Amino acid sequence: MTAPTATLPPWTLPDRGRVGIAGLILAESAVFAIFVAAYVFYVGKSLSGPTPRDVLDTPMLASIVLWSSSVTIALAVRALRAGATRTFTAWWGLTIALGAAFLASTGVEWHGLIWDDGLTIRTNLFGTTFYSLVGLHAFHVVVGLGLMTVGLVAAVRGRVGTADAGRAETLSLYWHFVDAVWVVVFLVVYVGRG
Repeated sequence: MTAPTATLPPWTLPDRGRVGIAGLILAESAVFAIFVAAYVFYVGKSLSGPTPRDVLDTPMLASIVLWSSSVTIALAVRALRAGATRTFTAWWGLTIALGAAFLASTGVEWHGLIWDDGLTIRTNLFGTTFYSLVGLHAFHVVVGLGLMTVGLVAAVRGRVGTADAGRAETLSLYWHFVDAVWVVVFLVVYVGRG
């Protein structure tokens, strides 16, 4: 008598978009880790000022704005999965607006640091590592905003539907990564001011 064999469900390949974004996030995490480590290593090693304590204010409002965008993009994806394309478009547009407000706040901060405090990328090691780390994050915000704007234009033109929810979710994973990186940058650069 032979033992009954269990029937296993067929194995399917994971979604290419999710695998691709997972690989991107893993690689980008390594890049950010290197920049954070360099910042932590070099902060406080400059013999000349200004230092982080001299010039940095905690960007609490800008940070809350950026972190809120993770909520709005999740709501956008949920709406698209439910077939509510107008609601998706509204949440997606709000996500872009929040990201743009954060980026504008970074620009205002940099303007003050450069023109009022004299902190440039060439001033000292703090300036070099600060602008490199925060600039790398800002670059990722710009990329995310650009990609989301393409999606918003498509949605406004009526070219986004439930079938595109997977793509929107994949992009939302990138945006969540950008927001999560800001948690680390915020804690290392602004809360632990060296």
